[in-house]
Amino acid sequence: MSITNEYLGFLSSHPLWLDKKFLSLTPFNFAGLVPPDFSIDKSIKINIRENEVLGKRIEHFFEYSIINSNRYTIIANNIQVFKDKITIGELDFLVKDLQKNKVIHIELVYKFYLFDPTIDGDLHRWIGPNRKDTLLQKAKKIKEKQLPLLHYKETSAILKKLQLDINTIEQQVCYLANLFIPFSLKKTTFPYINNQCIVGYWIPIKAFTLKEYGSYQFYIPQKKDWVIAPKHCDTWFSFKDIIESIEALLSQKKSPLLWIKSNEDSYFRFFIVWW
Repeated sequence: MSITNEYLGFLSSHPLWLDKKFLSLTPFNFAGLVPPDFSIDKSIKINIRENEVLGKRIEHFFEYSIINSNRYTIIANNIQVFKDKITIGELDFLVKDLQKNKVIHIELVYKFYLFDPTIDGDLHRWIGPNRKDTLLQKAKKIKEKQLPLLHYKETSAILKKLQLDINTIEQQVCYLANLFIPFSLKKTTFPYINNQCIVGYWIPIKAFTLKEYGSYQFYIPQKKDWVIAPKHCDTWFSFKDIIESIEALLSQKKSPLLWIKSNEDSYFRFFIVWW
């Protein structure tokens, strides 16, 4: 998989919400980050190690976008804050908005959530593929830990060195998400969240049958490649060739993401869940 295709996938992502009052977190204007006349250079160079995890790759893509933006400049990023030589947290990005002449502290989030209709409460239903994290848990962490870090006394010396006034810094969250819903809800409009984030579906293993999917081709991407659009894949497997790998992952309580090819012009993706 190429860095170019990863970056294109990143640029195609959408913020999880657009309402400035949602969860009391101000969204970063991700759509305004890339100019309308932007065209990607096929020889794009972003320095990312092959084994770098998805979260770190997203940080590189965001940094590259800021650097190449006409509107923003980076003041500092990945700023570690220490107390008694122990790291107590990290500020993701401090950037200057040249258009509005202001400094913004941006926390960057990139998530994959599945909608589980068996859970009570619309926002409670967005969970990680392996049920280890949720939208509301992450939002709480941002509000209670990540954003307040800017105002810690341990951070003041860093801001002073950067010649920044804490009282003039605005805080925003760039919360990008890829959402997956049950097939049965594919015509549903979901409240609160940006429905443009819906990119696929999820099914239980019992629904993944030879009768239903035997004519399709499949690929299980590594997590670091999840951001890539399936159309860029050039290696495909039949149902019979892929089912053993799927069952092995499910036995470890890992819900695999599948890229699916139905014909030369039609691709989609879904999770098969173990729960």
